[in-house]
Amino acid sequence: MTEEQLAGLGPAFTRFLGGFRSCFSRRPTFDHMGTYCRGLLSDLPRKSVEPIALAAGTAVRTLQEFVSDHAWDHDAVLARVQRRIVADHLPAPGGPRTGDSDDVGVVGLIDETSVAKKGDKTPGVQRQYCGAMGKVENCIVTVHLAVRHGAFLAMLDSDLFLPEESWDQDRARCKQAHVPDDITYRPKWLIALEQIKRATANGVRFDWLTFDEGYGGKPEFLFLLDEMGTNYVCEVPKTFMCWPTRPKYDSAQRPFAAKRADNAAAHGKPFVAQRWETVRLTRQTLAPQAWTVKAARVYLQQDGRPTDRTYWLIVAKNVETGEVKYFVSNAPPKAALLTLLKVAFCRWGVEHAFRLAKTEIGLGHYEGRSWQGLLRHMILCQMAMLFVAEQTTRLRGEKPGADDGTDGPGVERDLPPVAEAPPRDAGPRPHRRRHPVSSGQEQSRQRLTPTGGEQGDVAL
Repeated sequence: MTEEQLAGLGPAFTRFLGGFRSCFSRRPTFDHMGTYCRGLLSDLPRKSVEPIALAAGTAVRTLQEFVSDHAWDHDAVLARVQRRIVADHLPAPGGPRTGDSDDVGVVGLIDETSVAKKGDKTPGVQRQYCGAMGKVENCIVTVHLAVRHGAFLAMLDSDLFLPEESWDQDRARCKQAHVPDDITYRPKWLIALEQIKRATANGVRFDWLTFDEGYGGKPEFLFLLDEMGTNYVCEVPKTFMCWPTRPKYDSAQRPFAAKRADNAAAHGKPFVAQRWETVRLTRQTLAPQAWTVKAARVYLQQDGRPTDRTYWLIVAKNVETGEVKYFVSNAPPKAALLTLLKVAFCRWGVEHAFRLAKTEIGLGHYEGRSWQGLLRHMILCQMAMLFVAEQTTRLRGEKPGADDGTDGPGVERDLPPVAEAPPRDAGPRPHRRRHPVSSGQEQSRQRLTPTGGEQGDVAL
C-alpha cells in the first residue's frame, strides 16, 4: 500500500458509516456507532466495550448502553449491509459472469462458530461442543451466513443459537438476559434457513449454497431448500441414507432398504462401475492435496421412501491422509463434477472469514449479558468486515507501479490513525490510543486439477 492509499482509509470509513445514518434517529447514537466500529477496526488486543470506550475517551457506561439499550434499528442496519453487498458486489441475476474460468457465481456459505465463556450469564451459554476448542466446553454457539463471489467474501447474517433445556425452557433466565419472548429454541439448520430467507428478501440471489455435515445431515433442511429452488452442494455424514438405485419394492427388508452413503459409494452399482478420478487441490497457505473422486445420481430418503427425483452423491478420498468426505447436491444431472467440487471446497472460505472476524474484528469479544447487545455486536462486526472487504477489493486494483505482484514481507511502517473519528468544528476528539485499520483480507486460493487437465482457482 502507498502512503496515499493508507491516508485515504480514514475518509473512506467516514463515508462508509454515513450510509447507515438513517438507521439512527439521534445523532449522538450514530456517533457512538462510529466510536464502536472504529474500536473494532483498531489495534486493541481486546475489543469489548470497556477497552473501546477507554481508548476513545468515551464513558464506559455510555457505550455499554449504546450496544444494549439505546434506541436504534439494528435490523435496518443488517438490511442495509445486505443491500449494499447486493448493489455493489454481486452480479444482477442472469447477468454476465466475471470472466474468470473459475467463477461459479454467487455462493452462500453456512457455518457456525463458538466462543468459550466463563460463568452462566452470557445469553446462550452452556456446556456444549465448542468447535474453537475441539471439545465440550462452556461456550456460546452462533450461526452465520456468508457470501462469496470471485475474490469478494463478506458476512451476511449472524444469530445466536439458544439451547432448548438450559435456556428456552427457563424463561426466567431468558428474561434476565433480556431475551425476547418470541426468541425460542430453533435447530441450527432452521436458523440458517431464516437467514437465507432474510438475505433473499434483501435481494441476494444465490447460485449455490454450501455447508458442512452438521446441516447437510438434516434431510428436512435439504428438502426445504429444494422447495425454494436453491441449488446446494453440501457435506453429509457417512451415515446419510440414500438408494444408489431405485428399489423394486417398498420394503424394509435389507435388500430394498436405504443404504448409508459410505455403503452406497462402496457397493452401489453406479459407483462400482466407475473409475476413480484424481483431482489435485492446491492452497497457497497449505501443502497441495490430491483427492480421488467418484460421483453418481442417487435417491434420498424422505419419510422412509425414495425421493421422486435423483441427487448427486460425491465421494472424495484424500490420497495422502485417507480422509473421506461425502457430498450431496441437488444440481441437475448435466452439472459438471468440477463445478460441484469447486462449490464444495470453497466452503472453507467461511473459515477464513471467521478467523478474520475473531482475530481482527473482535467477533468473539462481547462480554455483556444482553441478548440484544450480543446481536448488535455481531451486526456491527459484519459492518466492519464489509468495510475491510470493500477496501481490499478497491486496493487490489490500485497496486503502485513498482509493485511486481508479489505479496512477500516488506518494510513495515507505522500506520496512521485512519479509524479515528473525523474532526468536528471544536477540533478532533481526543483519543487515548491510536486506531489503525487493517487494510485488507489475506486470500487463500485453491487449484482443482482433474486428470483430464482442466483446472480452476477457488478462492477460500
